[in-house]
Amino acid sequence: MAVLVRIFLKEGEEFGDKPVYREVVEQLRRKGLGGATVLKAILGYGTTGEFHYEGIEAMSYDLPVVIEFVEQEDKALKVMEDLKHLLRGKLISMEEVKVWE
Repeated sequence: MAVLVRIFLKEGEEFGDKPVYREVVEQLRRKGLGGATVLKAILGYGTTGEFHYEGIEAMSYDLPVVIEFVEQEDKALKVMEDLKHLLRGKLISMEEVKVWE
């Protein structure tokens, strides 16, 4: 069964000298996943209720970022287990998908 994994982050979160989203995608690539996409939002809010948005007065207010990838469930679970040190406390969703071939 294939699953769609979504990892919700903020663009300003860092791991070492790079954004967390960049580190996650680099690790997904090293682990052999077929592909991943990073989507940057223009508006969002999280558990605090505080808005994050891109407006005229500034380029960024720590905008929401979502990493998405589709993979076989067993491989996705293994990869997510390997990444838990980077993603502790983050919202991550996983749903069954049908892949059109």
